[in-house]
Amino acid sequence: MPDDQIRFLIVDDIQENMIALEALLRRDGLRIDFAGSATEALEMMLVNDYALAFLDVQMPEIDGYELAELMRGAERTRGVPIIFVTAADRDERRRFRGYEAGAVDYIFKPLDPLILRSKAEVFFRIGRQARELERQRDEMRVLAHHRDVAISRLKAHADNSPLALVECDRDLTIRSWSQGAERMFGVSAEQMLGQTIGQHRWLASDACTVLQGWIDNGTSAPRHSTEMTATRNDGESIHCEVFGSILRDPTDGNLSLSLQMLDVTERRRAEEVRSLLIGELNHRIKNTLANVQAIARQTLRQADNIDDFEQVFIGRLLALSRAHSILSDVTWTSAPLDHLIDEQIRAGTLDAMRLVRKGPKVQLSPENTLRLALSLHELGTNAAKYGALSVPGGVVDLSWKTVGQSLVLKWEERGGPTVSPPARTGFGMTLIHASAGGEEDTVQADWRETGVIWTITLPVGVETLKTKTAAKPVENIRGPMKRSELGGSRVLVVEDEPLVALDISHELKAAGALSVNIARTIGQALQAIEHSDIDVALLDGNLSGERVDEVAFALSRRAIPFCFVSGYGRQHLPQDFQDAPIIEKPFRADALLPVLNELIRS
Repeated sequence: MPDDQIRFLIVDDIQENMIALEALLRRDGLRIDFAGSATEALEMMLVNDYALAFLDVQMPEIDGYELAELMRGAERTRGVPIIFVTAADRDERRRFRGYEAGAVDYIFKPLDPLILRSKAEVFFRIGRQARELERQRDEMRVLAHHRDVAISRLKAHADNSPLALVECDRDLTIRSWSQGAERMFGVSAEQMLGQTIGQHRWLASDACTVLQGWIDNGTSAPRHSTEMTATRNDGESIHCEVFGSILRDPTDGNLSLSLQMLDVTERRRAEEVRSLLIGELNHRIKNTLANVQAIARQTLRQADNIDDFEQVFIGRLLALSRAHSILSDVTWTSAPLDHLIDEQIRAGTLDAMRLVRKGPKVQLSPENTLRLALSLHELGTNAAKYGALSVPGGVVDLSWKTVGQSLVLKWEERGGPTVSPPARTGFGMTLIHASAGGEEDTVQADWRETGVIWTITLPVGVETLKTKTAAKPVENIRGPMKRSELGGSRVLVVEDEPLVALDISHELKAAGALSVNIARTIGQALQAIEHSDIDVALLDGNLSGERVDEVAFALSRRAIPFCFVSGYGRQHLPQDFQDAPIIEKPFRADALLPVLNELIRS
């Protein structure tokens, strides 16, 4: 290619001399330029690189010697080799002047072609070598640039990486200690370089033995991994995942060990907490199921008929569910007693207008919350059936106080019918007596003619807050329990639990629904909304892990009223439908049907 050609420059004021010289020098890979004067020659040398310049000694204005001196005075042209071409006598003084001006040789006219070509060949090869060296130099510069960039990137990655990068020789002497290692272990590179792995005691002796075994096995295994406990400079223990690579130096065959260490202390702690939480969750779920089983069995034993069993059992189950909801809101730590009473009012078990309550603000442990929720439900239900709340003028005084570390809660009925101790102790009475955890003499009943007085003492699991104030009354959200008819409505039930869907379907058909369409997936729900006639819909808050926003939007587009039926709270349901009613699982039929009727009428 032209750019790879070697350039010679011929400077002569006679055109024929330049043509003749060029004819003798012509060869592949050589390009010859001509300059008719010193000025033209200097201009060309500022643009091109020349491996050799032939200068005619005798030229008008500026002769060859003066041109050579000008060339030596400029940085760019100083290194260009010069051969003088002259027809003058071989005067030693002239020759000395030429060498003094920077010439490397003389050629005398008439030219000897063999001598000319031989001398030109030397400089042609030198030019080729210089060009090759320049090419290699440029390549090396590019390689060096890429190397420097790669090293900078690797260093940046190593410095910013969460990994601690440590390199050791065969004797486990530390040769490299990254900034990640400095951050992880709190020890600087200056302190660690030159020490053996176990010298600073940041790794235990058994860990050092493992690493030494990796090196002793050579490169038989390309990659090693293990888990170790390391010690920070401040004495804190951290758990690490360690990955090791054995490298062999190709020049001397020496082995080295490259370690990448990841601090997984937080992950291990999280795994331990998760395991603990799963165990606790399993324990609570099984305890809850055992409680439900006990409630079902005891209620069934004492129920006069199936309708009585259903009403009592569901009431107790809902009381347990509401207590669970309260505890979920406080992440199963401690729940306010006021909230427990408010839930009984919202459920309709207690009448806010006929309840007088007073006491300090206290927090109850999860165990006390669950037991007292069932007790308050039983007290309210009994008062509504046989006691003060069974007649218009009856009132319940609910007060509590703290005595040392204990809470003493007093339930006093007045203004109701004359009462007397029951002939037999039913399961409801057993639940009330169990509200203090089965402790003896912690639950007492005083059966006065004017009304029963219950005194319940919780000896443990009570925390008193500083502020003392009477709780504000809470309005009943649900009115009197009564069934409602659906009047031939067509209902879509979007529910992925088959048993729950079946139970809802039976309740809806019993209430007069014309048809009940059950959809268990998002696709089935969208298909039913698109192609079926629907008057109202019940929408679960989650279908097998999938959000139901798409179904809610489809119902809204077709102007189909719907409510959510879910165990989730409002914050976990589609946020674009804040006005949609929520029926929390588990639920009673007399809580479901009025909501549906209201949706149909709206």
